[in-house]
Amino acid sequence: MLSLNYLYCFLLFYIVIPQGALSKGELKTLNEETWTEMLTGEWMVEFFAPWCPACQQLQPLWKEFAGWSDDLGIKVGNVDVTNSPGLSGRFMITALPTIFHVKDGVFRQFRGSRDKESFISFVEEKKWQSIDPIPSWKSPQSYQMTTISLFFKLSMLLRNTHNTLVQDYGIPYWGSYIIFGLLTILVGSLLGLLVVCVIDFFCPSRVGYQPIPKNANSGDLHGKKNESDGEYEGEDVIKEDVADDTDIRRRKELKSPK
Repeated sequence: MLSLNYLYCFLLFYIVIPQGALSKGELKTLNEETWTEMLTGEWMVEFFAPWCPACQQLQPLWKEFAGWSDDLGIKVGNVDVTNSPGLSGRFMITALPTIFHVKDGVFRQFRGSRDKESFISFVEEKKWQSIDPIPSWKSPQSYQMTTISLFFKLSMLLRNTHNTLVQDYGIPYWGSYIIFGLLTILVGSLLGLLVVCVIDFFCPSRVGYQPIPKNANSGDLHGKKNESDGEYEGEDVIKEDVADDTDIRRRKELKSPK
């Protein structure tokens, strides 16, 4: 009986407790508020959607791979693009599932086989070093990708609003489209007015042309400008005098005997 107690103690301290004390890696769920965590350290992140068949097949393997994260010295996470549409725009997700390797804020897209062994060897053998990182202008933390993420959020907001109007309030589809059309015109008009005000504030229009008054003598000497054809009346008088002198000279030449 005593030997059995020693055996139980042996199993408890050398088998059960060590196995329970080993902390198994966990799968971290990221969203639009916590995605910046992947900018620190080394990560493998999957972007998926619940309705995607390929994503559904990958989920068990991805969870198994997350269990090896502590042994590999990395963190494994996933992002549900249906709950975080802004991240799908920020990372330019065009196919599902999409997997990224992140090392200290440098992103590389994983394009290998989707099985646990391939994931482990990709990290353990540092195969990611042979993959070109994402260009800086497409980096998720860049200003332009942040702007794109805002547009994705706006599109999802409009979609949810449309569904609310149709399903909850019973408004027909054409009625919802009319409401969105009127709101688009109103918002566009307000933005146009705002742009005009900003331009007028920073680039004010010049003062209109004001003619300089002339005295009578100046008008007699140089002639007055004709507003209709842009010529001076004095110039017309000079032209007429020259024409008269020419006619008189021709007549004298004709009358003079040869």
